[in-house]
Amino acid sequence: MKQPLEGIRILDLSRVYAAPAGSMILADLGAEVTRIEHPNGMDSTRDWGPYINGQSTYYLCANRNKKSMILNLKDEADLQILKELLVDADVIVENFKTGDMEKMGLGYEECKKLNPRIIYCSVTGFGHTGPLAAEPGFDPVIQAMSGLMDVTGAIDGEPTKVGIPIADILTAHYVAISILAALRMRDFTNEGQSIDLSLLDVQISNLANVASSYLNGGTISKRLGNSHNNVAPYQVFHCSDGPLMVCVGSDRQFEKFCKMIDREEWVLDERYKTNTRRKENEGELVEKIAEILIQKTRDEWIEQLQKYKIPGGRVNTIAEALEQPQIIARNMIGEIEHPQYGKVKFVKNPMQFSGLNIDYKLAPPILGEHTNQFLPLTSERKNG
Repeated sequence: MKQPLEGIRILDLSRVYAAPAGSMILADLGAEVTRIEHPNGMDSTRDWGPYINGQSTYYLCANRNKKSMILNLKDEADLQILKELLVDADVIVENFKTGDMEKMGLGYEECKKLNPRIIYCSVTGFGHTGPLAAEPGFDPVIQAMSGLMDVTGAIDGEPTKVGIPIADILTAHYVAISILAALRMRDFTNEGQSIDLSLLDVQISNLANVASSYLNGGTISKRLGNSHNNVAPYQVFHCSDGPLMVCVGSDRQFEKFCKMIDREEWVLDERYKTNTRRKENEGELVEKIAEILIQKTRDEWIEQLQKYKIPGGRVNTIAEALEQPQIIARNMIGEIEHPQYGKVKFVKNPMQFSGLNIDYKLAPPILGEHTNQFLPLTSERKNG
């Protein structure tokens, strides 16, 4: 089946997660993505366990559907090979520190001279401007500086980072979105452009309602554990066999929730009639609900939540999450044959189209696995 990005060539000079995961999204959609890697393997995720047959499972999660070519960009001959590849490329993705690509003669202005249609996507911790432009920025640092950690964690606990590299993950999405937008713009202008993505900018832009509350009302959100800043009841409750997330998002849902737990008189109670009043009296309301929900199992309550169309779900372990029937029914777990490590399982791209099947053709590449496929092409260019 024809893929939407078929024919788009991407040179991926990035490492770790944010940028590589972004180019992987584009690779899933059919782009030809080639990782340009140092002969010594400078991507630290290759060294992060746990491992499967000696291969990092962290590396595996961000690099499917790509090829790998070894080039030492500090070597003049290898640098020239990259520039030859650049002439026929559509996109460059890189996450070197600000200024490093320019030092190698690979900044946007230099690349633009070789290929005016090139789309040049740079990913850094803080962007190419501002007082922190030259500083390194890893995901936990960004979570801290963006204020995310200050609103995450137990009420009486310390600021807490999210359990996944959320700033990197969100940035990966913006890598894909911005490149797609630039490709579409190129259709109109026949020119490429540079994209400057900052992890801090991305995480700040994703503070959502927390940022809006402060900017428009001066309200500084606090850590609320598993509760919500603006809605109640909207949190984790404990059942007889474990934790359950319950989200009563409107007054109408609260009416149904009260019926579900046999407390219909609460609907007319002035303390609970509206979300604003429920939030004001959240402590006592939550205590009452907790006394009720602890009396049954999670599955018993989930059956009732589904009956009354109230959002709720088990607080799963990772194993439970990946093995739950809904995920199996959606066919979200894939498997691909790796030339060196055997069968590798992965979580599929979540985009499901009516007229497109995403093709998972290439396992995450071994360092330099496809180098020899590209060198003849550069030789042909010289001879031609």
